[in-house]
Amino acid sequence: MATAYNMFQSETTSIMAVVVETVITEISPFLRVVPNSYNPERELCTIMNLVTGEAIRKICQLFLVASSSLQNENVKLKTKVEQMTQLFENNTHPGRRSHVPMEKAVFEGWLESVSASFLSLSDQQRNQSLDQLISLSNAVQLRHLSNGLEALLKRDFLRLLPLELTFYLLRWLDPQTLLTCCLVCKQWNKVISACTEVWQGVCRDLGWRIDDSIQDASHWKGVYLKAKLRMMQLKNQEAFETSSLIGHSARVYALYYKDGLLCTGSDDLSAKLWDVRTGQCIYGIQTHTCATVKFDEQKLVTGSFDNTIACWEWSTGAKIQQFRGHTGAVFSVDYNDDLDTLVSGSADFSVKVWALSAGACLNTLTGHTEWVTKVILQKSEVESMVHCPGDYILLSADKFEIKVWPIGREINCKCLKTLSVSEDRGVCLQPRLQFDGRYIVCSSDLGVYQWDFASFDILRVIKTQDPANLSLLSFGEVFSLLFDTDFLYVMDLRTEKITGRWPLPAYRKSKRGSSFLPGVTSWLNGLDGRNDSGLVFATSMPDHSIHLVLWKENTTRGETYDG
Repeated sequence: MATAYNMFQSETTSIMAVVVETVITEISPFLRVVPNSYNPERELCTIMNLVTGEAIRKICQLFLVASSSLQNENVKLKTKVEQMTQLFENNTHPGRRSHVPMEKAVFEGWLESVSASFLSLSDQQRNQSLDQLISLSNAVQLRHLSNGLEALLKRDFLRLLPLELTFYLLRWLDPQTLLTCCLVCKQWNKVISACTEVWQGVCRDLGWRIDDSIQDASHWKGVYLKAKLRMMQLKNQEAFETSSLIGHSARVYALYYKDGLLCTGSDDLSAKLWDVRTGQCIYGIQTHTCATVKFDEQKLVTGSFDNTIACWEWSTGAKIQQFRGHTGAVFSVDYNDDLDTLVSGSADFSVKVWALSAGACLNTLTGHTEWVTKVILQKSEVESMVHCPGDYILLSADKFEIKVWPIGREINCKCLKTLSVSEDRGVCLQPRLQFDGRYIVCSSDLGVYQWDFASFDILRVIKTQDPANLSLLSFGEVFSLLFDTDFLYVMDLRTEKITGRWPLPAYRKSKRGSSFLPGVTSWLNGLDGRNDSGLVFATSMPDHSIHLVLWKENTTRGETYDG
């Protein structure tokens, strides 16, 4: 290769000598000015760009001297210059010369020989050889080289791999990378947007409920965009908004929420039923002082600081039943119409079971040594040695213990199980007790405790930053809602990290936990694009109003999720 190049350089030098003589011979007769339409300096620059060496310097000198006084016969001169330019181009750039190509057989033999020689070189020698070939190549070869390198170095695996393998690889990418990949090209966007499992997975990672019957990948991609927006809103304190209910004239210490309606019981001897969405008061009836309330469509049950329980009819405001027997304030009530049973917990340390329709006391359960601040009447969903699925179970809680009771009319009914955080009663339980038929959850001065109702074993203890001041509102499968004196918190239970918080005003505090409550709680088991609406949190205020925290409407570029 080097020998051929040297021969080419020698040939060029000989040509240069001929050109110099030609220029001297041809230019010297033309000593008149050339018209403006022809620029000899420009043509000279063309030649200078094509050749180098002593010959071109001589041409430059002669041509520049002559150009200042050339006259009218420019046509002939221009023709000569163009001929010279073509001559230099053909001989100084052999890749551009017009030549007769090798015959196919000869070329194939030559190519095989060169290839064999190339393979015998070291890496450095190969690189030098390629550099030399590139320097001799014109635009056609360089374009061919560029296209070939792109195909070799930039492999599009999304196009080349089978679709199943592509989807498997995509599952390892984080959501932001997936969205970035969608912008690479139309083909990538089409492939990535068609992977249902990938988008279902990233939605699940954000705490979204997944309906596996929906296999439309574009649907789940849209759900992810909506879910991502909602989680960003939680992080940036933009997910909620606030409202107030005004109507009571004395402190409000009893709240109960159900199906978009909020009941409030006050020391002004009234109870009101509010539509949370509109803020309108639907019913307002005269009652006794209310320490706790629970309602349905027809009736309201209230526990009072006057040691009694009463049942009221919403439509007329009439008292339809009264329950007497406690010797202390009634702090918690629960009832079940199918069982015709009402249960109550009191400051007299007892739990009573009542006939709901007749008002008669069926049983008094003793064993607590503190105020009974919470009672729950709930079906069991699991089986154990002391209960079967479908059995109704009564739970009661005081400052230190949670007791599990059977529902029966036997006198001196025995407690089935007592749960506590510490044996020496050195750790207090927070007032909010939760039971869904499978798990018992309660917060304490050490953190949030979760018990398995089938075995009564402690499944989990969530250590919070300030457990003595952080209270549980509600506990789900994915999220938990907690609060302290300053903020409402959303915790991701999978990581036990706070994913969002919301500032709270100086609300009225209650050691029994009766002056605050969670609203809609289904979203704690996983958001689905529809359950992130309505009431999140309600609490009574020192000015006797009710402070509401509600979900803001979630939209993605103006489009709501309809899945």
